[in-house]
Amino acid sequence: MRFDVITIFPEMITAYFQAGVIGRAWARGCFAIHTWNPRDFAPDRHRTVDDRPFGGGPGMVMMAPPLLAAIAAARAANPGAPVCYLSPQGRPLQQPAVGRMARRPGLILLAGRYEGVDERVMAAVDEEWSIGDYVLAGGELPALVVMEAVARLLPGVLGHVDSAVEESFGESGLLDCAHYTRPELMDGSPVPEVLLSGDHGRIRRWRLQQSLGRTWERRPEILAQRGLRSGEAELLEEYRRQRGETQCDQREGVGDEHH
Repeated sequence: MRFDVITIFPEMITAYFQAGVIGRAWARGCFAIHTWNPRDFAPDRHRTVDDRPFGGGPGMVMMAPPLLAAIAAARAANPGAPVCYLSPQGRPLQQPAVGRMARRPGLILLAGRYEGVDERVMAAVDEEWSIGDYVLAGGELPALVVMEAVARLLPGVLGHVDSAVEESFGESGLLDCAHYTRPELMDGSPVPEVLLSGDHGRIRRWRLQQSLGRTWERRPEILAQRGLRSGEAELLEEYRRQRGETQCDQREGVGDEHH
């Protein structure tokens, strides 16, 4: 996988990948990163890449000629890779799309700045993606989000072969279950017994049930869209019943304290 990022702040991209598991994977050659600064393609000695918008209004707009020249250079170096523009107006980035991106040989990510890019640049853009309904100073952070989300699905990036598919929005399409590590007992709060049992079948069942329950509680729209698979309705009903009984016991306990 090769990432080409078009940005006026290339140091922001490379600096991020100096640390962490993704950074170590980059150092091992699991994927490649190349940056293209539109200023290098500006025709004037001031390396100008922005100008005031026609029609007036606040802010500046990134000019088409330097961006189009940078895109052309990136396409020549990364043939077949789609040009993806990071913008609040794009399609919401979700895990299935990330999975499809990870199966491509490369991506060209266009990071805008200021009030955005000259609309004529969009003729050279293949896809437009958003990481959320909010506005940032530029497209570098969204580009990094895309790069990390994609990179962690690539072979050899994560330490455990199952890590990429067992977390939230992995193959199950559910939120991740709760995780525990040492100590086994902390401030009166123990690790669930099933995780200490050594019974891998019970553990898998518990984790699936917890994922179902968390998704039902926190992101019900995901569960509604995904639906329930074989045996999951029973697991979720058991989870809901247990939660209801626990909440009832807690309410009764609080009431007892007042007598």
